[in-house]
Amino acid sequence: MSHSTTVAPPEPPPTDSGASPLGNGLKQRHLSMIALGGVIGAGLFVGSGAGIAAAGPSIVLAYAASGLLVMFVMRMLGEMSAADPASGSFSVHAERAIGPWAGFTAGWMFWTLLCVGVAIEAIGAAHIMTGWFPGTPSWMWVLVFMALFCGSNLAAVSNFGEFEFWFSALKIGAIGLFLGLGVLAVLGLLPGTGAPGTANLLPDGGFLPRGVDGLLVGLLASVVAYGGLETVTIAAAESQDPVRGVAKAVRTTMWRIAVVYVGSMLVIVTLLPWNDPKVTEQGPYAATLDHLGIPAAGQIMNAVVLVALLSAMNANIYGSSRMAYSLVARGQGPKALGRLAGRVPRRAVLASSGFGFVTVLLSYWYPDTLFAWLLNMVGGVILVVWGFIAVSQVVLRRRLEREAPEKLVVRMWGFPYLTWVALAGVAGVLALMALGEDTRVQVFFTGGLTVALAAIGYVLQRRSAATAR
Repeated sequence: MSHSTTVAPPEPPPTDSGASPLGNGLKQRHLSMIALGGVIGAGLFVGSGAGIAAAGPSIVLAYAASGLLVMFVMRMLGEMSAADPASGSFSVHAERAIGPWAGFTAGWMFWTLLCVGVAIEAIGAAHIMTGWFPGTPSWMWVLVFMALFCGSNLAAVSNFGEFEFWFSALKIGAIGLFLGLGVLAVLGLLPGTGAPGTANLLPDGGFLPRGVDGLLVGLLASVVAYGGLETVTIAAAESQDPVRGVAKAVRTTMWRIAVVYVGSMLVIVTLLPWNDPKVTEQGPYAATLDHLGIPAAGQIMNAVVLVALLSAMNANIYGSSRMAYSLVARGQGPKALGRLAGRVPRRAVLASSGFGFVTVLLSYWYPDTLFAWLLNMVGGVILVVWGFIAVSQVVLRRRLEREAPEKLVVRMWGFPYLTWVALAGVAGVLALMALGEDTRVQVFFTGGLTVALAAIGYVLQRRSAATAR
């Protein structure tokens, strides 16, 4: 990725703020539903199967532990975003707190993550469609979905909001129905099922059938499933009341994580043996519905997963384009991407969608080399971003307490102790990834990307400072 402009000096502060020329086309109902269901994706519906197979019933502990870490991160991010809403979210906060090189690094890392995510979701959605329509080429479905959501994001931001509102509503409805049926089955109140009690929680190796190692694999799988919560703070900058929107979204994070994620895992491992091959073959949700005798359970979940994938595509194109626009607005990217048309950064949308489409092509042309490298590079990006968020919050909280305490609408709990606990948790998960045979390469690739971007950002920062003098 080339950059034709230099990084802005530390002073004056970044111009990307709540007064952004992007406008305020997102309504409170859009933000509320994005906060409720935007993060629910294929990582939960399908990817959790691998976590259950590795951790067994202890997957509940894995989701609870990583969920606690996510709650801390979102509380910190919410504190900073409510004080200073910005379409660049944590990238802007990192620049203000640490320096332009940090904003540059966090921003472009997240942009890369979202663009690769667009490709992965497009490929997954195309796979479902070719299953429903045998004989159709998968590239055709990829092209249709990419064109659809690129087009919707090129229009007014309210289009993105409406798509996500209904997508999220469908996902929330599906999860709610699943949990309702699951709880009835667990209690023995569903016709044809008896209360399982602890029959599936303790046999076959007990609650920790594969020991601490299995629990750690489940922990890493759960971290991936939580990725994406940050998008709501990016979207809030284009809402009618960004401070209220961020505050409300952050305050609902706790029960969303407890009910949707931890609750789902508890229902699944209570109703099904953790080592049932259907958990990974069909996906844990489809396998559970099949166990409950729900007709066409597999196709129902395919439809839900398709909605989740398309929702994530839409959100990632939006989030990546706004992050790119924010970086350019602060002098940290090519000027051409910063032009607005109808208060929409259309060139940033096209660039983000284009990178995603090229990534899809790489998955066909070079699946074991270039595409695999990209996947490994973004493997630990979300953890690095969380680390930037924690460090930024420590600095900015102390600054706000001195200079503008009235802006602290949302406050991080137990500051600064829980912030340091969260930072230690991020470092701990990265260390576990470095120790695991299957995840070690991701840490190295992600570390290489981080160092490379930090070095570029630092050089540009020094050059800009020298020019300013």
